[in-house]
Amino acid sequence: MRWTGSARVLAQWLVLGAVVGVVCGVASAGFLWLLEEATRLRVSNPALVYALPLAGWVLGAVYAKWGGPVRGGNNLVLDTVHTGDAQVPLRMAPMVLVGTVLTHLFGGSAGREGTAVQMGGSLADWIAHRFRVGPDLRRELLAAGIAGGFGSVFGTPVAGAVFGLEVVVVGRLGYEALLPALVASVVGDLVTRGLGIHHTVYPVPGALPLTVPVVGKWLVFAVGVAVVAVLFVEGMHRLKGVLERRVPWLPLRMAMGGTAVVLLWLWVGTDAYLGLGVPGILRAFQDPALPVSAFAWKLVFTVVTLGAGFLGGEVTPLFFMGASLGNVLARGLGLPVDLGAAVGMAALFAAAANTPLALSIMAVELVGAGVLPHVMIVATVAYLLTGHRGIYPAQRIGRSKHGGPLLARWVPLREMEEAREKPGPRGSVGPENHGSG
Repeated sequence: MRWTGSARVLAQWLVLGAVVGVVCGVASAGFLWLLEEATRLRVSNPALVYALPLAGWVLGAVYAKWGGPVRGGNNLVLDTVHTGDAQVPLRMAPMVLVGTVLTHLFGGSAGREGTAVQMGGSLADWIAHRFRVGPDLRRELLAAGIAGGFGSVFGTPVAGAVFGLEVVVVGRLGYEALLPALVASVVGDLVTRGLGIHHTVYPVPGALPLTVPVVGKWLVFAVGVAVVAVLFVEGMHRLKGVLERRVPWLPLRMAMGGTAVVLLWLWVGTDAYLGLGVPGILRAFQDPALPVSAFAWKLVFTVVTLGAGFLGGEVTPLFFMGASLGNVLARGLGLPVDLGAAVGMAALFAAAANTPLALSIMAVELVGAGVLPHVMIVATVAYLLTGHRGIYPAQRIGRSKHGGPLLARWVPLREMEEAREKPGPRGSVGPENHGSG
């Protein structure tokens, strides 16, 4: 009977999603604990920052010798979702965990979402191979791994589930993976919290009625967010490309990046732009005298760190940039500073990652439902204004953000320029369009 088949699928996803959630939750808990200890150690011993070039050299040597495909990072996970290539290496999880912790220990400006997503994808693919599932089921498990890693590392299970679907293909949600992604994200979050991890608590902005003048201010705000998103994405990709061409040896490239971060740190004379920068995010919610240049400095520190090849994600640095930028824009537009920081924090990452829905939900989970109409407006407009670019070049796109005919196939963002020159007939579907989760 039909209901018997539905019950079997439901049971399958509850079990597999829960298994993925448990391993993601345990991995995130261990990672967050190590990250907190590394940050505490660096803050109490600032001289550790001087060792960042040496750490870069050592990490670069390890990754050059044993990293192999692991160096693809989040893009390797996204490519695997679409192409069904060889298994995401299990060694990705411990390698990226250790590499990210060391990046933070010595002061690199990086985040944690990249590590969580890569650990989740690696562990989920290992589970898929252990259970010997089919290709479609495997892709959906990979989406669940992304969701479980993201949701558990930030304590935002609903946003994690939506992110696991939204990040795969720009402008499309793969509902076939919704249940496993939701289960993995919720279970992962419960496990991480159950192991004693406490997430950052952000201030809750006061309510602001949505009026025509307020909407107009948010549209101007969104333009500023989009400009910074483009600067960050283009800056990171171009610096990485230039360094890879001119300094092909990874250890030297990372040592040079580490040296540049140390020089920047000495120049600005503050630790505020090192590591995650969570204190800076919280300050943006409350300080009406926050330096106007704060978001720009964090952008430069992060572009140099990640562009040189150091490990970590972009989310928390983008939260810092977005909250600081939001603080400044709110002051200029006559909006509440705390609300501007909350909206900017979520919208900047939404624009850079092409995930406006997930980040709007994330804002609600972090600061309350009062932010929803405001962040949704800004995130959506900024997402459109950033064009066909993003921090994940392996994201697929099948239709221009601004409409028009379908492309001949889903193509990575990195190939969008070529794809725009060769659009397929309306309604055409390429081989990658089936079951990509």
